[in-house]
Amino acid sequence: MVQSHFTALLKHVARIATKPLYRERYFQLKRLQKKERYQVCEVNLENQTIELVDVASFIFMYEEIFGHEIYRFNSSKSAPRIIDGGANIGLSVLYFKKLYPNSEIIAFEPDKKVFSTLTKNINYSVHKEGITLVQKALWNEETTLEFMSEGADAGRVQQVNRSCDIINVPTVRLRDYLTQTIDFLKLDIEGAELEVIRDCEDLLCNVDRMFIEYHSFLGIPQKLSELLGIISRAGFRFYLQPCVSSPQPLNEIRTY
Repeated sequence: MVQSHFTALLKHVARIATKPLYRERYFQLKRLQKKERYQVCEVNLENQTIELVDVASFIFMYEEIFGHEIYRFNSSKSAPRIIDGGANIGLSVLYFKKLYPNSEIIAFEPDKKVFSTLTKNINYSVHKEGITLVQKALWNEETTLEFMSEGADAGRVQQVNRSCDIINVPTVRLRDYLTQTIDFLKLDIEGAELEVIRDCEDLLCNVDRMFIEYHSFLGIPQKLSELLGIISRAGFRFYLQPCVSSPQPLNEIRTY
């Protein structure tokens, strides 16, 4: 799946590579193809140096965020307030700042190694003002939880896999940040989304737009209906889009 995403991204960039910016982007992405997984390296994209912790996850995220612009939203404000839950290495933060240079962003990332890279990438950016980085996981209470440090973009507090590195991370409640108007809320927190949204249901009225990535794990009851019920009661309409889909869902059941 990763290779197909990489090939598709290269083809897309190659089609528009007549412009210097896209031509340079093509060669930078092509160079990443030689890298092994879970190795820290750097690439020059979006007019800055970007450090990454894993080539495969970077390619996937870059295609979604800067290729398809899945987080694009319109705002009448020059400085919208944005909360980024699960910022990873900061591609989403960099994209928000590209979209709205004066935006105010609070970004959460609990993984110590990934947070270090996130910090470097924000410091490299010319639009680093107005960004607050929080090295904590979003949860429904302030506590300390076991966290699966997967080494890329799949670290989580839910469904901890003992074959991966397990660390303890502090948590914080999202509701404590929703006491004022939030123009855009992005949640990609690997399975903790329902607990977090359930905890702040009464404050979702302060959020204008949301992008939530729902995660379903094998052996755990699916609770998408409850999540949709909460956001519906809060006055939102929702649009569903699969991240990974099967062309024959009743024959080829994909568990991710």
